[in-house]
Amino acid sequence: MTQPIPVTNDQLAHRIATQLGIPLRSVAATIELLLGGATVPFIARYRKEATAQPGGVPLDEVQIAQIKETYQKLLDLDKRRDVVLKAIDEQGKLTLDLRRKIEAADSLTDLEDLYLPYKQKRKTRASIAIERGLEPLATLLFIQRETNIDQVARRYITDAVPTIADALQGARDILAERISEDPDARLRIRNLFEREAVIRSVVKKGKETEGQKFKDYYDFAEPLRRVPSHRLLALRRGQAEGFLTVGLGPDEGAAIERLERQFIRTNEPGLRQQLELAIRDGYKRLLKPAIETEFENRSKEKADAAAIQIFADNLRQLLLSAPLGQQRVLAIDPGYRTGCKTVCLDAQGNLLVDTVLYLFQSENQRLQAEQTVRKLIDQHKIDAIAIGNGTAGRETEEFVQRLDLGKPVFMVSEQGASIYSASDVAREEFPDRDVTVRGAVSIGRRLMDPLAELVKIDPKSIGVGQYQHDVDQTDLRTSLDSVVESCVNQVGVSVNTASAYLLRYVSGLGPQLAGNIISYRAQNGAFTSREQLKKVPRLGPKAFEQCAGFLRIEGAKNPLDNSAVHPERYAVVERMATDAGSTVSDLIKKAELRKQIVPERYVENGLGLPTLRDIIAELEKPGRDPRGPLSTFEYDARIRSIDDLHEGMILDGIVTNITAFGAFVDIGVKQDGLVHVSQMASQYVTDPKTVVKVYQKIRVKVIEVDTARKRIALSMKI
Repeated sequence: MTQPIPVTNDQLAHRIATQLGIPLRSVAATIELLLGGATVPFIARYRKEATAQPGGVPLDEVQIAQIKETYQKLLDLDKRRDVVLKAIDEQGKLTLDLRRKIEAADSLTDLEDLYLPYKQKRKTRASIAIERGLEPLATLLFIQRETNIDQVARRYITDAVPTIADALQGARDILAERISEDPDARLRIRNLFEREAVIRSVVKKGKETEGQKFKDYYDFAEPLRRVPSHRLLALRRGQAEGFLTVGLGPDEGAAIERLERQFIRTNEPGLRQQLELAIRDGYKRLLKPAIETEFENRSKEKADAAAIQIFADNLRQLLLSAPLGQQRVLAIDPGYRTGCKTVCLDAQGNLLVDTVLYLFQSENQRLQAEQTVRKLIDQHKIDAIAIGNGTAGRETEEFVQRLDLGKPVFMVSEQGASIYSASDVAREEFPDRDVTVRGAVSIGRRLMDPLAELVKIDPKSIGVGQYQHDVDQTDLRTSLDSVVESCVNQVGVSVNTASAYLLRYVSGLGPQLAGNIISYRAQNGAFTSREQLKKVPRLGPKAFEQCAGFLRIEGAKNPLDNSAVHPERYAVVERMATDAGSTVSDLIKKAELRKQIVPERYVENGLGLPTLRDIIAELEKPGRDPRGPLSTFEYDARIRSIDDLHEGMILDGIVTNITAFGAFVDIGVKQDGLVHVSQMASQYVTDPKTVVKVYQKIRVKVIEVDTARKRIALSMKI
């Protein structure tokens, strides 16, 4: 048996460098680091010299993640290549030419095309014809040298093939399958699909009324290459829900003409007719459905990727939204009938007390609620107030504002709060509290630190996606987990206050080590140095290397333990301090000392200017939070519901979600309004996220109000 040739990492690095357009040296170094157990955030932050491109520019997280993903895909391709070679070889059909073609295949599609004629199949019309001895006749037709087809076909009449027509039919079945499996034919049709395929949809009979939300697609056609991701996903959803019939493909005549040009070389009428029939049958019955499925899958993957990228971008902006910080918060989860669940949290987010305020039943209860709020604020020294933006949110905000408490009031998104409150995470944190109290706690903690709280919720439940339930769930989870990991490590984590759910996203940790850190902290008290992390069970040298720079220890004896400077570079900072005639603490405190630092003096093997500049920047603001400052926001007091809106109103709003076709904006009513991409700017906008960000405060004009359908159209062109 022919043995597969093992593919080396050097070969894979060359292929990745060519595919991604990244220098080979940078790709090879990244692969080596990844195989050594380094994470993407660690490589991007602490191994810049290793991945540096010409000119000293290091790879960023996106490029490193692309290398990681492409490397895995190429490994998977080579594993499949080995399976194909072995399968064909075991059949005794692996020629030297075929082997070369298989080894040269640089995509799974090309590889599967080459393997298709050798795959074990279920019984087909062609295999039945072959069993009946008609393969030689099919070969004679394919060679195209015969002039009397009926005379040739008569030789193959048997009990199983009683007539000339039956013989020719069987031969055509064999030819149809052979043509449909021909790699060149598949490539020609695939190229035609690529250029000219049209996706079409029609409403299913009797579903016209029930499927009104898909009305735009009742009689729809658009070139597949131009269909935006959100439209394609909408078509697929309409099909999945049973309202639409969806198909795609190029002009049938054009496809068959290309195949005829490839396979027909004779002018003999009878022979030509048999070949034309075989080609038409092969295309319609076998080749078109196969390539159509391929393009359905490919277009779905492309649409999924676009939708997932939008979700990932939105999630990143949401997770990196400004935190209030460690302040004492009174948080209210509004409600009409069941009351407003109210909690007080200390500066670390611990629950101090919970109660219920009744604002909407009677004047007496409302007065009691006023007294309770004032008492809670005074008793627990509250710094800020958080109010959920769901049902009764505006009315609750008005109630609090009228009390003139002298405390900032913030409306906080409730998206996903109910998911958290009913989760195992919430039950572990508050086993003796019901879901309503847990929801109010989540609202307060979101204000204090959105990132630390939102990591406890399945990202797709946060409400900043587009068709998130229609895309590939594995790809979505992988992408969103990467975003969460990136954001957590970009901000850094206080090891003495972080939950296990936050720690698990720190580079090099994961659920097991995160739990071990929490247990160690509970048994031994707060960490006083990064070095102490090495005492955590199972946190070995590699895990310490990966996580230490992203963990912060406030009040540590060594101020660098509360910074993004990695412990492996402490000695360099100490040399800088010695050269400046100061301590590390003085170097951090005094700008004039830092100005004396000449980074070029500290360049050494493995330590270059990119990392040195990072270190100096970190010394200026050690442990700085990259998220911006938090500001309050007030909705227009005139607006309470969609009925209060009219065209021409100019209002302030907050961007809650960004899609491929525009941005949704909260203007203080139950329904978010939509700023279509065409209404975002005077100039043409191709990508909404280049204009707005999630949680950005913007001013909009109401251009249409559809009360019946509860739709609000907005414009940023004021």
